[in-house]
Amino acid sequence: MSTSSECSYSYEEYKETADWLLANTDTRPKVAIICGSGLGGLADLLDKKKAFPYDKIPHFPHSTVQGHKGQLVFGELNGKQCVCMQGRFHFYEGYNIATVTYPVRVFFLLGIETLIVTNAAGGLNPKFKVGDIMLIKDHINMPGFAGQNPLCGRNEERFGVRFPCMSDAYDRDFARLTREMAQDLGCDSFLQEGVYCMLAGPSYETIAECRVLQMLGADAVVSL
Repeated sequence: MSTSSECSYSYEEYKETADWLLANTDTRPKVAIICGSGLGGLADLLDKKKAFPYDKIPHFPHSTVQGHKGQLVFGELNGKQCVCMQGRFHFYEGYNIATVTYPVRVFFLLGIETLIVTNAAGGLNPKFKVGDIMLIKDHINMPGFAGQNPLCGRNEERFGVRFPCMSDAYDRDFARLTREMAQDLGCDSFLQEGVYCMLAGPSYETIAECRVLQMLGADAVVSL
């Protein structure tokens, strides 16, 4: 595991994790879902599921947040092979950014093509209501302003380019499909779209901080 004094992992460590998982399951998912707070039950709905506790997976970080099971669950959801992450890792737990994002790079090596990330966030937009679902159309990475970016450090070209364009980071077709599904299911009344802002946490935002974030154009805020 990467310590606080290390900036990144080696490609070989990511690959060892991915290879171990592939060797221990017949599932070959193309979809990965990071289950946020209160949404871990989604993984329990998988058919043909096989779970791997984080502490059993080579090089994998461990979740310390109460209520997070801390395991990867492989299986099928509506006939589609996928992997669900029950419990994610946070900067405020003392992990560095490379550790927080470790699973995402492992997903890439597993062959994941679609990543769905969920979490419970605080609403800043006065038009939003408690329980609304927000599609992210753009984000503000506040820790990134202070140099905390997952792409800092040695670049590994096998994962991507050194300077990725972030002007269109979120899949528009996927967002359109989500809106269509929400309408078909009668859920469109509480489906919102907005700008997602990340802070370091773990303390909640002050009233003054919320006002500043609103002025910056943020619609929702979360601790990284």
